[in-house]
Amino acid sequence: MSAADTPRTPVAARIAPALVGTAVLAVVWWLWSSGMADEIMVYKSDITYLSVQHLKLVAWGGALSILVAVPIGVLLSRPSMQRVANAIMQVFNILGTVPTLAKLALCMSLLGIGTLPAIFGLWTATLLPIVHNTYSGLKAVPAHLIEAATGMGMTPRQVLWRVEFPNALYVIFGGIRTAMAICIGSAPLVFLIGAGGLGELIFTGIALDELPMMLAGAIPTALLAVGVDFLLGQAQYHLIPRGINPLR
Repeated sequence: MSAADTPRTPVAARIAPALVGTAVLAVVWWLWSSGMADEIMVYKSDITYLSVQHLKLVAWGGALSILVAVPIGVLLSRPSMQRVANAIMQVFNILGTVPTLAKLALCMSLLGIGTLPAIFGLWTATLLPIVHNTYSGLKAVPAHLIEAATGMGMTPRQVLWRVEFPNALYVIFGGIRTAMAICIGSAPLVFLIGAGGLGELIFTGIALDELPMMLAGAIPTALLAVGVDFLLGQAQYHLIPRGINPLR
């Protein structure tokens, strides 16, 4: 392959990492030069404890979403569900437009306060991306692959697990990554219904007009979102086989 035939990386894709890196360095420099970092580290023990609590809530909400949403997406993609699939997807779309705070308020009114309504609220907030991507990924599998598998004598279940699901896995992973980012970003709100998490520092800092306390909750929340997305991205890259993974 000649140099002229080598694919070129878009300019935006080359500039974006540099801009993000510059912004991160600017924030770090401001934190240290202003002494804000020292004020934030006063809450080090709280950050550690609440981060673990935050991750537990996210893990429960995210895991339950995956366990429920993926089968729903698979079910809706079946030919027998073709007549009602779009209507059901519209229901999920409507539910996705409801603000997370409103969902948590409804959960609190039905289930009380504490961990259970918090996990239920995070579960409902993260269903849509996984259901949508599972359904879209399976419907986007090329028809000739399904026809070839059927012609080889595979049963519908074998076609699903050996042909359709592997080809849709990259898109499904994209939905899971989006859902987990939403879950981590929404989890601070569960402090308002007595479930703890990093929202305790964020909302207490807002109430007391204490910027260091607020940042002590906001910065770890952002870092958790970036870290979890990075880990899921690595899993997406390494677990999906070469040939059906556009990144490899």
